[in-house]
Amino acid sequence: MVQKIIEISLKNRYIVLLLAIGLFVWGISAIKKNPIDAIPDLSENQVIVFTEWMGRSPQVMEDQVTYPLVSNLQGVPKVKNIRAVSMFGMSFVYVIFEDDVDVYWARTRVLERLNYAQRLLPQGVTPALGPDGTGVGHIFWYHLDAPKMDLGEQRALQDWYVKFALQTVPGVAEVASYGGFEKQYQLVVDPVKLQYYNISLMDVMNKVKANNNDVGGRKFEMSDMAYIIRGLGYVKNKEDIENIALGNYNGIPVSVKDIGQVQMGGDLRLGIFDANGNGEVVGGIVVMRYGENADQVIKAVKEKLKDVEKGLPEGVKFKTSYDRSTLIEAAIDTIKSKIIEEIIVVAVIVILFLFHWRSALSIIIQIPVTIAISFILLNAFGLSSNIMSLTGIALAIGVIVDNGIIMSENAYRSLSLWQKNNHSTTKQDSHEKMV
Repeated sequence: MVQKIIEISLKNRYIVLLLAIGLFVWGISAIKKNPIDAIPDLSENQVIVFTEWMGRSPQVMEDQVTYPLVSNLQGVPKVKNIRAVSMFGMSFVYVIFEDDVDVYWARTRVLERLNYAQRLLPQGVTPALGPDGTGVGHIFWYHLDAPKMDLGEQRALQDWYVKFALQTVPGVAEVASYGGFEKQYQLVVDPVKLQYYNISLMDVMNKVKANNNDVGGRKFEMSDMAYIIRGLGYVKNKEDIENIALGNYNGIPVSVKDIGQVQMGGDLRLGIFDANGNGEVVGGIVVMRYGENADQVIKAVKEKLKDVEKGLPEGVKFKTSYDRSTLIEAAIDTIKSKIIEEIIVVAVIVILFLFHWRSALSIIIQIPVTIAISFILLNAFGLSSNIMSLTGIALAIGVIVDNGIIMSENAYRSLSLWQKNNHSTTKQDSHEKMV
């Protein structure tokens, strides 16, 4: 079989050459399309279900949220394992699927089952799917350098301006904010005054909710003109909340400011983010979507940050906390230099041992062609270019040229034997003629 292939290749050498050129061009195109990352993605094929119910203990979260979700998600097809963690006010359910399952098909099936499990949860509790990223999806961290802004203003700037802009970058699954305070209106109620005015705490909550709302009216026509009537009731400052009416006491209106005080504060938080021991900062974590090119996504995020920085308040800038592209570029440059060094060393050794540049050239050509073809297979199996895969290619260069060296040496040996036999036959014929 091998002999037949060799004979066909020798008889159709131009066709073989065209096939090699075609595979090399295809391989170059595959190199450009192959995702690049510093480390291989060895995380499990999982879908995260996150549920928040603030103020509840871990045991309550386990009994009323985590257990119903785990019980209903066990029937999802192609699930390998389900893990869950209950924390203070939060529940995490990790649905581990088989490795050959498409991640978006898995998310769809989990979402279908969550629609059924929703009715088993307490009122107002809604589970949500985590981002479609992997365990190594945290590719870029940044923080705001804003010495003239307090932490609450920085967090508002991050949540309502920077985050939304970065989420439009292709390949970004989520931008998770960290640090600072999430600003909120806080109503500190005096229980003695509630009892005095005969107002319950639920009445205060319902009245405040009802008075923070815009409503629409009908159309009003006058003088051939149509006017749309709207009721504008959104809260804009503390005074709007303080003036909300709660009831009356002996014919005198009772407002929020009569039963307590309204203040601006920060939401409950479980940690802070410190930058190199210089104090707390506010920033975000960019999570890459599953199967994307990390290097390209980071470059797109950096370009977007430059555009966003133009619209920031005066004196506010971005600073990088973690950038994986430096590791990616360093790994790629190291592997490239090693591959070039190995090609040069192999070429020199082949030329020294064979002492024939055409034979050495035929062997050296195998290296770039084989490396290019390997990227076609990497794309076919969904593997990225990382330290592990590129190192394997670099180590395999010696194996790549072995075949060419063996074939060249065997060809030299066969030609030498043929020339020796041919020379002996010629000498014998000449001797017979002389006799």
